[in-house]
Amino acid sequence: MLEIPRTQIENLSVPRLMAGTNWFLGYSHTSAAKDKLIKEMQTRQHLADILEVFFNAGVDAVYGGRPGAKHLTDAMKDAEDRTGRKCVRIGIPSFNTSGTQEATDANLKLMDEFMELDYDILMPHQNTTDVLVDKRTRTIRDIDFYVSAIRERGMIPGLSTHMPETPIYADEMGLDLGTYIQIYNAAGFLMQIEIDWVHRMIWNRKKPVITIKPLAAGRLHPLVGLAFSWATLRDIDMICIGCLTPDEAKEVIDISLSLLEKRSTTVKLQETRSKASVKENTDTG
Repeated sequence: MLEIPRTQIENLSVPRLMAGTNWFLGYSHTSAAKDKLIKEMQTRQHLADILEVFFNAGVDAVYGGRPGAKHLTDAMKDAEDRTGRKCVRIGIPSFNTSGTQEATDANLKLMDEFMELDYDILMPHQNTTDVLVDKRTRTIRDIDFYVSAIRERGMIPGLSTHMPETPIYADEMGLDLGTYIQIYNAAGFLMQIEIDWVHRMIWNRKKPVITIKPLAAGRLHPLVGLAFSWATLRDIDMICIGCLTPDEAKEVIDISLSLLEKRSTTVKLQETRSKASVKENTDTG
């Protein structure tokens, strides 16, 4: 089986498919009950089982870990030990943007914590980045402080955002960044403008883009969501996807490889009684 293709974020080799953490840490974008289910079931052991599947297929990057999520930190190490692969760690810290000395000290301390956990890329979370975006001046206020402090700690800086303006302004400002985040899915879920506008914005960027929510937080069928993303992104761009179980990770990998290889997927189809009349012709499992 072929592995997921790779790209570069500066001098760092990364897979074009990445493991997201919303379905690890309890952010379903569905309901409080679903969030509770995720948090209850995603133990260190279970997370390591999912990551082992990803790492074995070359999907050895995790987006969204944090110092406070010790069970995820431990699971990443467990999966590394099982597979012999070094995980690319991408953090999305929330910083205090008040500008006080106390806030600055706390922000630097948080960066140090990510550095000590061997994170490779640090991207201020949307709740930091988007607060600083100024549409009037087409700038991102105070961002140089975060970028330079991340560089000083040996990590590649990026920007996590939900705003399509952010990567545009970052390029216009010539910010010293390695990558950006952008929400991108066929449903337009949580996207602030039309899909074709975001598509054009991604293609015009100076740096590779990590796209998130490719299945619209479970609202799109995996084949539909992944087909759209793989077909419409550049070869340098990435897809970050969350999975709840090892079997889901296997399906995501198989569907992705089948799309890239232009073949039918071998994923077992979901069966219901209404499909009995067509089963013989469509069952590829």
